[in-house]
Amino acid sequence: MPVKCGPGKARGWIEHQAQRYYRSVSDSRKLVQQQFGRHAERYVNSSDHSRGESLDRLLALAAPRRAWRVLDIATGGGHTALAFAPHVESVIASDLTPEMLRAARKFIREKGHTHVRFAAADAGALPWTEGAFDLVTCRVAPHHFADCGAFVREMFRVLKTGGVAAMIDNVVPEDPAAADYINAFEKLRDPSHQRALTDAEWLRVFEHVGFEIQHRELFRKPRGFEFWSDMQGLDAATKVRLQQMLLAAPPPARAALAPEYTAGGKLQFYLTELLLIAIRL
Repeated sequence: MPVKCGPGKARGWIEHQAQRYYRSVSDSRKLVQQQFGRHAERYVNSSDHSRGESLDRLLALAAPRRAWRVLDIATGGGHTALAFAPHVESVIASDLTPEMLRAARKFIREKGHTHVRFAAADAGALPWTEGAFDLVTCRVAPHHFADCGAFVREMFRVLKTGGVAAMIDNVVPEDPAAADYINAFEKLRDPSHQRALTDAEWLRVFEHVGFEIQHRELFRKPRGFEFWSDMQGLDAATKVRLQQMLLAAPPPARAALAPEYTAGGKLQFYLTELLLIAIRL
């Protein structure tokens, strides 16, 4: 027999659920700040983040124009903001973590770019007005966000009509078991990892918000296991557990991660990145 709930109880349940949600979001933000705050300089100096085929493609496909105002969300070490800076009028590099912003500012200023500004901002609640930017970028960060739907809605909101959203992020296989395994693997390495979506999930989120997808591209990115695990300063026991997970991955997850030893005897594996270019209609 269904349990009846009066208006007062219903309001109380809704408020309780809202409080749980906001506590969860707050906790995830704290984890991101803690993880990236401790390792800010490593991300500035990371070869995986500072260059690569996907960053070059992002720049080429976004086709920036000299008069454009650009927002880079979750700028990390500032590499994406730096790539666009010579081609546009202005860039705002935003991040949730103060230490990352300081490291990015130092890095970009040393490169001689004075028209890049820096701002603290949450990807799911941006502090800029509607239609403030011609281009919004975000690269290899959304898997840390507590609410990817809110992030895409905010990109849409702060873009002008006809503005461009350019995103790269890690994606997982469509197979649910393989996706869960790879997300657990990533979260063991970095507790601030929330969830990498699938390619199809990202397309649905962008289209639901109102974007028109202009371009979609997948990249297979090799990762040296030692470098990848050392980025988070892991202890020896956690590195052993990660190596065991990688080598003992069930077939669908193993096919995606493709662990192998190089000719030099180094363990490496692969992550898949999705590049999306979308237009605000």
